[in-house]
Amino acid sequence: AVPKENMYQSLHTTLIGSNGIPFEIQIRTFEMHRTAEYGIAAHWKYKEASDGKKPELQEEEKLTWLRQILEWQQEMKDNKEFMGFLKSDLDLFSDSVYCFTPTGDVKTLPVGSTPIDFAYSIHSDVGNEMIGARVNGRLVTINYEIKNGDCIEIMTSKSSKGPSRDWLALVKSPQARSKITQWFKNEFKEENIVRGKELILEYCKMRRINLQELLKPAYMETVLRKYGFKDWDNLMAAVGHGALKEGQIVNRLQEMYQEDRKKELTDEEIIENIQNSQEIRYLPPKRGKEGKNGVIVNGLDDVDVRFPKCCNPLPGDEIIGYVTRGRGVTIHRRDCVNVVKMAEEDRKRLQEAHWGDGIDVSNVGTYVAEITVYAINRSGLLADISTILSEKDININAINTKTSKQGVATITLSFNIHTTEELKKIADRMRSVSSVINVERGVNS
Repeated sequence: AVPKENMYQSLHTTLIGSNGIPFEIQIRTFEMHRTAEYGIAAHWKYKEASDGKKPELQEEEKLTWLRQILEWQQEMKDNKEFMGFLKSDLDLFSDSVYCFTPTGDVKTLPVGSTPIDFAYSIHSDVGNEMIGARVNGRLVTINYEIKNGDCIEIMTSKSSKGPSRDWLALVKSPQARSKITQWFKNEFKEENIVRGKELILEYCKMRRINLQELLKPAYMETVLRKYGFKDWDNLMAAVGHGALKEGQIVNRLQEMYQEDRKKELTDEEIIENIQNSQEIRYLPPKRGKEGKNGVIVNGLDDVDVRFPKCCNPLPGDEIIGYVTRGRGVTIHRRDCVNVVKMAEEDRKRLQEAHWGDGIDVSNVGTYVAEITVYAINRSGLLADISTILSEKDININAINTKTSKQGVATITLSFNIHTTEELKKIADRMRSVSSVINVERGVNS
């Protein structure tokens, strides 16, 4: 009675036969059929090519898929999450199953899909309020694997508590996974924002980071652009529900803060800050609870030992003891200049010594280490090197710098650490700094 604008006229209905298979019926007069097939209402997209073959991808399928993608984009605020779902859906050769609604509408889902996938393919509210499902008239569990030709009925309830996080492990379609994730984000957004801020604050406290210095509008705007969020609350919510790690956010803020600081601080100011904040002194290793210092001399572990500044031995170095007059045993590295050049008469005082097996560094404390960094001098060099130590909460006891006429900087640093292994890792980090030529243990250490 009321034709479409292109003059198409037809009666459509879907019937379900005695064997449960639905089929569609279109009822038209001969005139109506002629107009639909050959007249202005003819659908070109249903026609076969001139060689009698169907196109590989029907335009209708493309448009349906595109509309689905646009719906996902509107539902998701996280750009990375959207791209992840999109990539997983772009496998054009994946197998699908075809099932039906009780009214006979066909739904196409990935192989292995469950009634949960089916519910969300109908509407988000249907999925969120789902409490059960019937397949071909009988009740099934929500992890039932849908088969071709199944007729599925979703049971819902307004009093439903919503989806479970376990559903994320059951669903196969990106659409269902997206809608479930979105539900949790919206349902607990306020809690996630609070949780995200707490995680950021806790992370900074543990690392003695001044968060207020990092929360500058320019820094925050850069982080928002990097992770594709519109405002800071949404970013905090992402941290709160685990989509982003708090360390990622703080580290990015720190990078920008340190870049600005490098431009502001001169080498002289850095040295002055270190000297003002640290007491420049020699710190021998602390004695443990049982008075042990980690060194065994001639089989004894309770000998009064001292560690000289000439070679600064560390756990992991080969060592030897030297009996002094009235000051116990001095522990040297075996390659120490003072030991190598020692007179024969003094060598009689040397004693075999070694570090105890399984030494507990937390019990015996720290040892003084000294390294020398050689690098092509540039602005910000000293800041880059000192940052490596500050990141590991290592205090600098003393620092000395000089630059040759050829522009080669020599930076000597003294600090306290536990083992040679720790010192090696620090030296390797410093070697990776731009313009650094080499890193060596101090002249006599």
